[in-house]
Amino acid sequence: MNMRTLAIGLGVALAASVAVNLFAATAAYTALTGQDRIERRMDGKAGDEYRASPRELVAALDPEVRGRVRQSLREAGMAARPDFQQAREARRQAIAAAAAEPYDRALVERLLDQSRAAEIRGRRRLEADTLTILGTLEPAERAAFAQILRRSKGGGDSGPGEGREGAKAAPR
Repeated sequence: MNMRTLAIGLGVALAASVAVNLFAATAAYTALTGQDRIERRMDGKAGDEYRASPRELVAALDPEVRGRVRQSLREAGMAARPDFQQAREARRQAIAAAAAEPYDRALVERLLDQSRAAEIRGRRRLEADTLTILGTLEPAERAAFAQILRRSKGGGDSGPGEGREGAKAAPR
């Protein structure tokens, strides 16, 4: 074996060794910091940051009350549904108008205003119906079930339904 071949072989072996060590170091770092991140996330969920879904809140109610509350939430969601559908349709139209030529800013603004107004009407209806439901509960159940009034954490600004236009406000 000549010197050049030996140098190339040693260079390849050195590069492979560095790559394996770098991979191992990265994996170890990720495993160590990832565990801390998971633990912090779990600690956060154990405290005030955990938000039970409406379905979990209903399931925690007394069995005698659960069916009535579930039905009331379903009715509330169905009553608010047209408002949320109107909001989605106005938003779709605003997106289409924004992409159209010529661009009509006034039309897009008007459609977005319509979308927001319809969403607010739907949310207001859901919240009013939820307040009515809360008024029918015993104090301990009301205190636990009141968490349904929290807004979703997913960037959206949804009310009791936690997102999908009232669809989840009525657990099935």
